[in-house]
Amino acid sequence: MRKREFTGEAAGTFVLVLFGCGSVAVSVLFGAHSGLMQVALAWGIGVALAIYLTRHLSCAHLNPAVSLSMALSGRMPYRKLPVYLSAQFMGAVLAALTLYALFGPSIGAYEAAHGIVRGTAASVRTAMMFGEYYPSPGSTAVVSLPLAMGAEALGTFLLALMIFALTEGCNVGRPDNALAPIFIGLSVTSIICLLAPLTQAGLNPARDLGPRLVAWLMGWGDAAFPDRAGGFIHVYVLAPLIGGALASQFFVRVLEPAMKAPAAAASGPGSGCG
Repeated sequence: MRKREFTGEAAGTFVLVLFGCGSVAVSVLFGAHSGLMQVALAWGIGVALAIYLTRHLSCAHLNPAVSLSMALSGRMPYRKLPVYLSAQFMGAVLAALTLYALFGPSIGAYEAAHGIVRGTAASVRTAMMFGEYYPSPGSTAVVSLPLAMGAEALGTFLLALMIFALTEGCNVGRPDNALAPIFIGLSVTSIICLLAPLTQAGLNPARDLGPRLVAWLMGWGDAAFPDRAGGFIHVYVLAPLIGGALASQFFVRVLEPAMKAPAAAASGPGSGCG
């Protein structure tokens, strides 16, 4: 069972990161996308495809924040967390290595053409293909560390909450299970459209930390880990975990009891639900 779940989480996270980070790479290097919506939609499609590929192997969490939220809500035993988290990180690293193998020569040519020395502050323009930054490179947003943490926590809260709502049987208004991955992917797209100008909308510690480590290994150095005070850990690892944890408790303690409560009182005279 552990091998099956490890395979599912690693393969699913690989697909998610390959398509998602790949959309950022082709946008930066080749101008292949004309706006945020196109990149966000590519991320959403990647998420949906990854879930369809692996949900019968491991339930397709593909995100440490989601795995933590499932454990906190009692949907998954805590003893499975090491398997899920290690597989997610491995899948993200392998996807980033694959992207570098595909686009390494093009990245080098882009840096040469634009006078970018890899490892300097200017090389964030290419490092952003792997890890996230706040504010998003090129954005005019003003983003402090607390605001960045709040944005990432909120985005992950919304994502985890939608996953609960779209997969729990007590929510009779959810779409068919076969359509749930599409709506989860659209949730990711919507959140990216909202938050990407602030933090690039990481929402996933494995998706950030794995590719960021690959960028560091491939010569970006300090540009891959620019905040020596550990700000990237607070924003892209800690904040999503907090957001996922809060979503699990909100769903379990507030929404789920409300969904299971008798609806008779809401359908009486004058309720407008006749």
